This record gives sequence, structure tokens and C-alpha cells, in this order.
Amino acid sequence: MSTTSDASPDGARPVDSPDETPASDRSGKTTSAAPANGRTRSGWWPLLTRLHFYAGILVAPFLLVAALTGLAYTAVPQLDQLVYSQELRVEKVGGTAKPLTEQIAAAREAHPEGSIATVVPPEAADHTTKVVLSVPELAEQDKQRTVYVDPYTGEVRGSLTTWFGSTPLATWLDDLHRNLHLGETGRLYSELAASWLWVLVLGGLLLWLGRRRTYAGGAKRNTLLPERGARGVRRSRSLHAVTGVWISAGLLVLSATGLTWSAYAGERFTQLRTSLSAYAPELDTTLSGAEDSSGSDHSAGHGAAGGGAEGSGLPEGLSVDRILEKARAAGLDGPVELSVPADEKSTWTVAQTDGLWPVRMDQAAVDPHSGEITSRVDWADHPMLAKLSSLGVRAHMGTLFGLANQIVLAVIALGLSVGIVLGYRMWWQRRPTRGGRRALVGRAPARGTWRHLPWPALAVAAPLVVAVGWAFPLLGWSLLAFLVLDGVLALLHRRRTAGPAASS
Repeated sequence: MSTTSDASPDGARPVDSPDETPASDRSGKTTSAAPANGRTRSGWWPLLTRLHFYAGILVAPFLLVAALTGLAYTAVPQLDQLVYSQELRVEKVGGTAKPLTEQIAAAREAHPEGSIATVVPPEAADHTTKVVLSVPELAEQDKQRTVYVDPYTGEVRGSLTTWFGSTPLATWLDDLHRNLHLGETGRLYSELAASWLWVLVLGGLLLWLGRRRTYAGGAKRNTLLPERGARGVRRSRSLHAVTGVWISAGLLVLSATGLTWSAYAGERFTQLRTSLSAYAPELDTTLSGAEDSSGSDHSAGHGAAGGGAEGSGLPEGLSVDRILEKARAAGLDGPVELSVPADEKSTWTVAQTDGLWPVRMDQAAVDPHSGEITSRVDWADHPMLAKLSSLGVRAHMGTLFGLANQIVLAVIALGLSVGIVLGYRMWWQRRPTRGGRRALVGRAPARGTWRHLPWPALAVAAPLVVAVGWAFPLLGWSLLAFLVLDGVLALLHRRRTAGPAASS
């Protein structure tokens, strides 16, 4: 995605570029005259060049931070296994796992504080069981305490303060990427970066792909590979553009998915989903006829549950093992999470948590006394927009396609970082020479290019820009701030240049 014109101080120059309007041939005769009022469709290209240039210069630092922090986050699964192997894995895989009730009792003996929120059986033979506790002092921070139990020995291998199942390290890296540990104010940086990212990508693609493919001398431009033999700014521009082309699809996906849970654009997306009723169906966990729901399994289950009398914190009724058996029989296979009933009038919730493609995310409400499935919501029942939103978030976090997903995200983050560095390098390489001295940076594209656009184009573009600004508020406000600042600088420049002319 080029941020500069194709003029190069060190090599051949492309001809007939869309952002250049040829005025004459070698004989001096005019080859394409602009309209008398100076308005022509080719005016889009200088305007797009200026927008891409300034957006890149001003927003690139935010994008670079997002890319580097996102790159660190892609390694979370491996880092978790390295840092928290004591809690997450067992020392030795045994023959038969102990009942969940015994494992929960061991966890509660070591950590009697709070109440049980969820139980997560091992996802693999060498994984520990997770008993998640709701602790008042942690609940204020939307966090919980997770106790890790060896399913074969019942040994408590440790506990961690978790956030929606994420370890402390994963939580720290997630906060770094989302808000730089600056809370709600810090979220503005990531939303600003995501809001401008798609504009930069699409603008850069148009600039690169929209140019003529033939260079002076008959050389052909390769859109997907760097120019051979190019030097200086031309080489930097080629590498910058080709890198952007290769990762453009991934950048657009990251921009869209990142905006869905941002503060302001995310609110717009929520409004859209609400208007389209595009939310997943809500699982009904209300236990109807709770007083009469004690089935034939009730007495046996009560004893197995290790209820309040034994201090386990589990509700009266069927044991957690029996609840899991009922859910398995109903087809909820693979990794699951069991949520304890909120009160005596609520059911157990068993939810599949397999976010690896093809995902398994069905949910079922299980009667704590009879084991009957009272309600169910399958992944197939989710509206398409809800599915796309959920899958997009998982792809953004690098969990949807496993290791391949992580590698792709890492390549995109590195590619974006390289593209940003090359963009600044071009700016530095194009610095003009005055009086034998080079300026610090290159000259910006000409101001006022919008004046060359046809009136019908402006009539369409203006409301479109307003609509985009409404949908992406930080993009709209930052664009407006740039226009105001640019106007003030233009006014100061006119006064400064008009002063000497008037005095002479």
C-alpha cells in the first residue's frame, strides 16, 4: 500500500498512473486536457494518496503497538503450558480418574473460601480438573479463583486467579493488547488503530492495484512480488506495497473482529445485532416445579453429591458425575464446562467449550434431581451473524484453527510491523534537498486535492463519509480533527506567504 507518488530519484518512472494526469507528450503537445474547472475523476487519486499518507503517518504508531502486543498474545497457549505446567498438567497419567465429587471435595478442603461457580473436567488425559470458585473480593474485579486437581490422585496442584478462564499471564497480555493496562481510556488506542486499519488497507490496495502496469521501457510491474533491481525509495515502496497485499485479507478480518468488542464502534455493532435479533438463543435454566421434581435418582444422588452436610458447596440432588453422564448421553461430547445452579429453582448448565474448528458449542440445562434435559440450545440454532461474530473473535484470538491460526496471526503482525517501518522509511527517503541540505522528512502530498473532484462525486462522498464516521466514531472524530488542523495550518501558511508578498 503505497503512501507516496511513483516519482523516484534513482530509477525509471512509471507512466500513465491514475494519480498523474499527463499534460503533454515529448513533442510538447497536450495529450489529455483537464476540464476548464479543473474537476476530473482522476482527482480521486491525489486525494487518496494524501489520505493514505497522513493516516499512515499519524495512526501507524498505534498500529505498531497493536501489532507487537498482538504478536505476544499469539503465543499464550505455549506460554501457559511453560509457566503454569504445575497447575495445568498432571505429573503422571493414571489408569482411572477419581469421581468429580471427590476431586471437588479435595479442592474445597484446600480452598473453602467462596462458592463453586463451575467445574471443568480434563480436556485431555494429562490435564487437570478445574474447580472455579466465586470469591467476593475477586468478583469485584470480574475474576475468580481456579483450583487445579490431579484427576487420578485427587491432589490439589495449585490455584490461580483467573479471568473468564484465562491464566494471570494470558490476562496480562490480553489487557496489554486491548488497553495497555490503562483501563477504559487505554481502549481508545486499540479502537483508533482498528478503526483506521481497514481504511489504510483498502486505500493502499487501490493505490497499488489501480496504477498502470507498464513502466517506461516496457517493464511489467509484478503486483505480488517486489520489483527486481529497484533501489532507494522505489524499493521501499515496492516492499511496503507487496507486504500489504499479501496480508491485506488478514488485516481486514482483524480490523472487523477487533471493532466488534470495542467501546464505541462495538456499541454500534451491538445496536445492529439487536435490531436484527442476531444473538444466540438464551438457555432457559429455570427449574419448573422444583418442589415436585425429586425423581427416583434423588436419594442416591443426594448421598453422592456430598451436599451441604459435607461442606462441598454443591447443591442437593444428583451428583456432578451423574449430571455429566446425563449431558454426555444427550450428545454433549468433548470439552465441557458444568455451571452450578444459581439457586434451588435453577438447573445445572452443561456447555461444550470446544472452540477449535469445527466448533462444538451446544448447551443443555439439566434438572439437578431427575437428570432430565429441560432446555437445550445448539450451535446450529445460532443466527448467522451471531456465529460469525463468535468465530471471528476466536480467529482474532488465535484459537479457532489451533497452531495454524497462531502462525497466521504472527505472520500478519510481523508483516504489519515491517510495512509500517517501510512506510516511515519512504517518508525519510523522499526528503527534499534545499540549499545543499536534506530535510528531515519527505514532503506531504499536495493540500486541497478534493477541489479537483466532480461535484456529483462530492455529493455522494460527503454523506458516505458522515455515515462511516457515525458507524466508527473514533475514525470520524479523528478525521474531523485532522481536517480542522489541516485547515488551520493552511490558513497560517497563506498568511505567512502573503506577508512578504505584501511588504514587497
